[in-house]
Amino acid sequence: MRKLKAIFFDQDGTIIDTEKDGHRVSFNRTFKEFGFPVEWDVSTYHRLLQIAGGKERMAAFLHSEGFGKPVPPEEEGRLIALLHKRKTELMVEMLSSGELPLRPGIKRLMLEAKQKGILVGICTTSNERAAHMIADSMLNEVGIDFILAGDIVKQKKPDPEIYRLALSTAGPAATECFVVEDSRNGVEAARAAGIAVIATTNEYTESEDLSGADVVVTCLGDNDGEKCRVIRGKPGDENTDIVTVEFLESYLNRR
Repeated sequence: MRKLKAIFFDQDGTIIDTEKDGHRVSFNRTFKEFGFPVEWDVSTYHRLLQIAGGKERMAAFLHSEGFGKPVPPEEEGRLIALLHKRKTELMVEMLSSGELPLRPGIKRLMLEAKQKGILVGICTTSNERAAHMIADSMLNEVGIDFILAGDIVKQKKPDPEIYRLALSTAGPAATECFVVEDSRNGVEAARAAGIAVIATTNEYTESEDLSGADVVVTCLGDNDGEKCRVIRGKPGDENTDIVTVEFLESYLNRR
């Protein structure tokens, strides 16, 4: 029987449901501070989430719809870097205040994995500072083995570069690992790297095409909290309300 040796977790929308009430709000506060009459509503930000990376989203929006005031082309790069730096500071403040809780089952599955000698990594296009803050505070009991974040890779998801880097960092073969994701881009990145993937839906991704995932659930589930519901999986999985290491290993051996 094939044993699971590493689990790689996406961060935004997977570890914490950050997108709608975290990143989107931080972007809007930043635009206001810098004097730009721009506000991304829920549907606009959902559309922009199809572009991986915060700086990339701002650049795409600037080129397609503008910031409400002229921005000289030669200033675009510097401005977007400044906006993103401030947006990250605001996001970190929200995280440090505990305003955004962990999603159900995240810490439980991570702790179970570590107790069984399974490597746990975070693989995200989110800012490295924010990723470390979550790992060092909200997940400090886990002892995350490694964090790959921000601009550590040139190509963002759905490109598989970050998960290929995770494989070389962790050591095990792709067939001995599992990815936990929440979006189509993340699922495609994991599959392109040859890694099994479980998708946990949220308000933004529940309507996305997640058919590339091995299994799709509403969340990972907690024994004393919200339970998971299997949206798409193997026969018999409909009775699963907690995603465990054993559950993931069953998928490695049924692929």
